[in-house]
Amino acid sequence: MAAKEDHTQCPMESILGQIMGPWTPYILWLLSNENSLRFGEITARIPGISAKVLTDRLRKLEASGLVHRDYQPTVPPTVYYSLTERGAELHSVLQGLNEVAVRWDEEDREKEGKSEIAAE
Repeated sequence: MAAKEDHTQCPMESILGQIMGPWTPYILWLLSNENSLRFGEITARIPGISAKVLTDRLRKLEASGLVHRDYQPTVPPTVYYSLTERGAELHSVLQGLNEVAVRWDEEDREKEGKSEIAAE
């Protein structure tokens, strides 16, 4: 009987699975540029995200070891979210993605502007 082959997942696939998904990179980006944020602050900075989705994403990021949840038993309770040491390692990657995103956005706006001028 042949032994089963051990198929290990590519490390890149593993990390992308942790940081990708709707809103997840945006949440990581916000937290990488702040020391910590409260739930309401994150919600206010991400237009269109629902409380349910944000809660889900934060829980997944916390379970992945990328986000730390600091609960303070005050009245009412205070909760702050921040990146863990591992999460903070993503800052330069997120910074690079932001630079590409801004450049592409500017290029796309220039193309749209040129096509609108040509259409006139």
